[in-house]
Order: sequence, then C-alpha cells, then structure tokens
Amino acid sequence: MPRDIGPRINDRITIRRIRLIDHEDENHGEIDTFEALRMAREAGLDLVEVNSKSRPPVCRIMDFGRYKYEQSKKAHESRQKQHRSKLKTVRLRPKTDPHMLDIRVAKAREFLERGDKVQLMILFRGREMAHQELGINHCKEVARRLEDIAKVEQHPRMEGRRMSMMLGKK
Repeated sequence: MPRDIGPRINDRITIRRIRLIDHEDENHGEIDTFEALRMAREAGLDLVEVNSKSRPPVCRIMDFGRYKYEQSKKAHESRQKQHRSKLKTVRLRPKTDPHMLDIRVAKAREFLERGDKVQLMILFRGREMAHQELGINHCKEVARRLEDIAKVEQHPRMEGRRMSMMLGKK
C-alpha cells in the first residue's frame, strides 16, 4: 500500500514515544504516543508528525485540515507571484521607417523590462532578398538601442525569407 504524501497523522504514527508540542505551543517533552493521541482527541484536534527525522520524532497537536488549507493557499500565492518568461516577437520589414522603428524598439524595451525574451523578426519580400544588409542594419540598430537592458542571445540569421535575432534581459 503506497504511503500518503505529507506528514503522518493520528493512528499512522506508529513509534512508541514522541516529543509533543500542544495546540498552545507548550512543549510537553517526551511522552507515549497513546497519551498524545488521547490529548489530541480531547482537544478535538489531530496529532501531526512535524519532524520525522529526529529521535524521538516531534509531533504537534493541530487542526490538520486547516494546516493543509493554509499550505495550499501559500503555494497558490507563490505561483501567482512568479513570472514565466515568454517569447515575444517584434516584426519589422527592411523598409521600416525610422519612426516605426522607434515604436518597435519601445515595445521591445517594455517586453524586456517585464522579463520576457524578444525575437526580432525581419520579413523580406521579392527583390528585398537581394538587400539583406538592410535587415542586418535594423538588427544592429535595435541591439544598439537596447544594449543597456538587453544582450544578444542569438545573432541575426536567415531562415528562408525571414531574418531573426533573439534578445534577452541582461
């Protein structure tokens, strides 16, 4: 039979003697497990093993359901506060005018400050493929403007009709 995940409670504590802390945080020292279970039942609470590594193990009288609820709330709050890094794409063309480039750089800066990675993608059409240096110039210009908060993780490279460069936060 697989053992449940988490601390042992009540009758699952099989060792003969334990070190007990009651629900009012009073240390009772080493006592029999049977006596500790009787005290927990009288208080209407559970006997929970909080440290199984020590000898004798440390047990506490507490409301186990409430304890598990509070632990799940803490775990949920810590997951809420985490920011998972995402990959954001900023698209340009070789003939993008300087003002539009300013707007795209500002958006990329916003993404980087939030902790995301930015993929700069330059799309070529038709005869623009003959002037890939325009795309490389755009990549260098964006990297130069964002060098205070970003580093180039992947230098510009061609993938079919697309040139891409990856930027990450310093």
